[in-house]
Formats: sequence, structure tokens, C-alpha cells
Amino acid sequence: MSVANKNVSKWYKVAGIGLVCGLALAGCDRSEKDDDIETAEVTEQESPVSENAAATAVSCDDPMVQDRLKSALKNTLNQQAQTLAANYANDAEISLASGAITNKTNGIVIDVQNAAVLQAANDNGMTTCQASVSMTLPSEDLYQASQVQAANNLPSLQSRLAQNNIRINNNMLVDDAFTYVVGTQGGQVRTRIAGQPALITVVADVMAGSVFKSAMDAQRTQLNAERRAAQNDDSQSEPVRQPRTVTPVEPIRPTQPATPPTINNPSSSNTDSSASATPETKAPATPKSVPKDESIDMVIIEDDSATY
Repeated sequence: MSVANKNVSKWYKVAGIGLVCGLALAGCDRSEKDDDIETAEVTEQESPVSENAAATAVSCDDPMVQDRLKSALKNTLNQQAQTLAANYANDAEISLASGAITNKTNGIVIDVQNAAVLQAANDNGMTTCQASVSMTLPSEDLYQASQVQAANNLPSLQSRLAQNNIRINNNMLVDDAFTYVVGTQGGQVRTRIAGQPALITVVADVMAGSVFKSAMDAQRTQLNAERRAAQNDDSQSEPVRQPRTVTPVEPIRPTQPATPPTINNPSSSNTDSSASATPETKAPATPKSVPKDESIDMVIIEDDSATY
């Protein structure tokens, strides 16, 4: 073999060795990149699993969960009561006081007891829980709502509660199978009510009926006051009549009894005649003097009976 051929063969060998080494190095680098990609994919897949693990760590009876549940109950209850009260007011063509429903719902005492897991966490990390939820209402609201139901021929509160498996103890309504969902999203605890609980519907109707009854009573009182005021105005607008001065009447003298008629009595007449016959004692008569004027031709003659 010539020297030139030997040099070419050596170059091929060197080139082949370099190509093999280059491929080997490329293969090693690619293998490392593939390993990095697979590691990243595993990390990304494990991230939601970690979030789910954190979600399941929230207990159904966690105090924060119960506080969130109570807030959700108050908000839902207030919204439903507002809607029902507005319907009642529209039908009766009356207006309700602003904030009346909110004041009523704020006075309700809500308690959560015996919370437990009903269904384990799903793919979204939300756990379904069940608890005994009670709502204590003022006795006045229960009484007024029962009057509204009776006036409108609606089912009584007791029958509605029994139909929906809700217990009543004095003025406390209890749902022993209340369902809610809890979990974490974005690092925050989330709590929401599952479905349309009958407890919220019944209590919202009680609150709406109580507010409606109060509004009706207030309107009736106002109308009566306006009617009395109108009557007073009418009476004041009439002219005032001054009382007349009454002159006292002189007392009438009693009538004198009539004089009884005189009855002619013979004995009395005789007595009278005898009495009249009795001569009265008289002074002696003075003799009349005769005028002595000679110039008068007339002569006056007097006797006992007459004068001439």
C-alpha cells in the first residue's frame, strides 16, 4: 500500500472515530434533555395533586369552614326573603320599609353541629359535607307568619316542616341532613351550599311573612289615624254656635183655692138679720141752721129723708 493510501485510510478512521464520538456526545446530550423534559412533566402533574391534598386537609368541622357556611346561609336567606317579601307587597299594593328584611335575617341565630364528610374530595378538591344546621327565630316572627298563612289559606308551618324533615323545638328549626361543599381554591377556603335546602326556603318565607304582616298593620294604623284627623278637621271647620243666654223664668205663684160658694143657711140668715136689726149707737145729729139772708127767695126745707 502506498503512503497516500495509508494517509487516506487513517483520515477515514479519524473521521469515523470523530463522527462516532460526536454521535455519542449528541446522544448523551439528547438523553439528558429528555430526562429534563420528563422531570418537568412529572413536576407539573404532581402540582395539582399537591393542591388536592391541601384541599382535602380542610375539615368539614373546621371553625373557618363553619364561619363561611354561616355567612353563606345569611346571604342566601336574605336574598330569598327579599324576593318573597317583594312578591307579597306587590300583590297587596303596599310598600315595605327599607332594610326590614335585612334586620330580620340579622336577628336569626345560626348554629352548625355534627359536621361530617358525606363524599370525599373530587378532582377539583371539593369535599361534600353534611351537618345539623339550626336556625333560631324570634317568636314574634313565627306568630305573624302563621297569621299570614292562615289568612291566605296556606299550609301551616308545622306541616311544611314535617314534609321537609325539619324539626322544630320551640322557636328553633333544625335540619339534621344539611349538605354543603368545602375546599380550597387559590389558597383560600371556599364554602358553598349544595342544592336548594328546604330549611332556607321555609325560614325565608317566615321572615317575608313577618315583614309583610308588620307593614299591613302599620298601614292600617296610619289609615285609621288619617280618618280620625279628617273627622277632627271637619268638626273644627263647622261654625261654633254661641250658647244663648237663658233668662230664668219667675216662679209661678201657686193658684189660690177657689172660694167655696155660700150656702143659704136659715139659722145664719136669722142671726144676720137680728144682728142688722140691732141699732147702732150714733152721735146726736147737729141741727142744721137756716140761712137768714132775706135776699134769697128760695126756702130750703130739710127733713130726715131729703133736702128741698
